[in-house]
Amino acid sequence: MLDVRRMHVLRAVVASGSVSAAARELGYTPSAVSQQLAVLEREAGAQLLERSGRGVRPTEAGRLLSRYAAVIGEQLAEAQAGLDDLRAGRAGRVALRYFATVGASLVAPAVATLRRELPGVRVELRLTDPEDPLPQVRDGRADVALVVRAADAPPVDGIRFVHLRDDAYRAVLPAGHRLADRRVLKLAELADEPWVGSEGPGPCRDAVLAACAAAGFAPRVAVQSEDYPTAQGFVAAGLGVSLLPETGLGGVHPAVRVRPVRDPRPVRVIWAALRECAPTTPAVHTLLSALRAVADPHGG
Repeated sequence: MLDVRRMHVLRAVVASGSVSAAARELGYTPSAVSQQLAVLEREAGAQLLERSGRGVRPTEAGRLLSRYAAVIGEQLAEAQAGLDDLRAGRAGRVALRYFATVGASLVAPAVATLRRELPGVRVELRLTDPEDPLPQVRDGRADVALVVRAADAPPVDGIRFVHLRDDAYRAVLPAGHRLADRRVLKLAELADEPWVGSEGPGPCRDAVLAACAAAGFAPRVAVQSEDYPTAQGFVAAGLGVSLLPETGLGGVHPAVRVRPVRDPRPVRVIWAALRECAPTTPAVHTLLSALRAVADPHGG
């Protein structure tokens, strides 16, 4: 096996035309250079240099290895520059998985911040509904995934979770509803109403059902919608009331009224999931900081 360092010694000798000149350039003694060349010739199984006056010149095998040493030197320099760019955040890629209802309110502004601060970083975005993104994080296909899970959910092997936001649900009522003029509603006041379901099976629906159960009832779903704008449309048409998370409200339909809810206050908890043992690159650090700033602009 040829030693790359000895090939660079050969390249210096070929470029300078003498062992002594190469030794001065490399900071070695002439004896050390000669020893390196002797080992390289044994590795190559061929004579690499021949005497030429007071200096040396390469044999055909010497010229061949010297050319490859130059190419390897350029590639190593490029590799080092690439590593420097990655460490500084000037290049690279960050892969983010997210669910639809945080796309506009959370992901878009955070990615915009990342692109302003690290314009050389490529961002790979992918929706995961209804797929569980945690296996992608665990095996390195994704750097960050946004998920909803209960605050007291058990740990997941190989994953660390960073809290982003407690996303409170709000009551959405038809504009003419008897409770529409109330500033704050108790959740139990909606117990006898027909409901527009706004969540598909999963942790978001679980958060709503758990809050309703704590208030002493199970919602009577008259019409099901797993899309928040459509749910608002059903409410506006008078088909029922609904609970929608703050980050999923977007533009509020003109024919509905949105009110805070308490006793209890339904909440879904949004987390950023990262691989536990993965190094935090500048790109991931900047994206995570941007997500936290957007999710909780007041820092609390």
